[in-house]
Amino acid sequence: VQLQASGGGLVQPGGSLRLSCEYSGFTMDYYYIGWFRQVPGREREGVSCIVSSSGNTYYADSVRGRFTISRDNAKNTVYLEMNNLKPEDTAVYYCAAPNVPCSEFVVVSTRSNYGLGSWGKGTQVTVSS
Repeated sequence: VQLQASGGGLVQPGGSLRLSCEYSGFTMDYYYIGWFRQVPGREREGVSCIVSSSGNTYYADSVRGRFTISRDNAKNTVYLEMNNLKPEDTAVYYCAAPNVPCSEFVVVSTRSNYGLGSWGKGTQVTVSS
């Protein structure tokens, strides 16, 4: 499985960004695509996750109501629409194909690779005035 995140950048507090995750290589119809973020020296934080077949979505409490995850199966792309961004959202954002259920992926906060499955290069999001 290969994944590639893009769309990061510098935005002012209260602004918006849309991240994209292009993926390939899945051999089954049922899988998860998730977003996590990490600040150097700190634990990674699950942000959001979507189930490929049902489209069910999951969010960390810190982003619920501000971030929206969606998918375009025809394009093999998952999006993360981020609104009302805050300075504390600043991090490198990665997309992953978790090997744990979405409900668990979004509550994981760890320095290990537990639950990540496969993941690609991240994209920097900086929220600053």
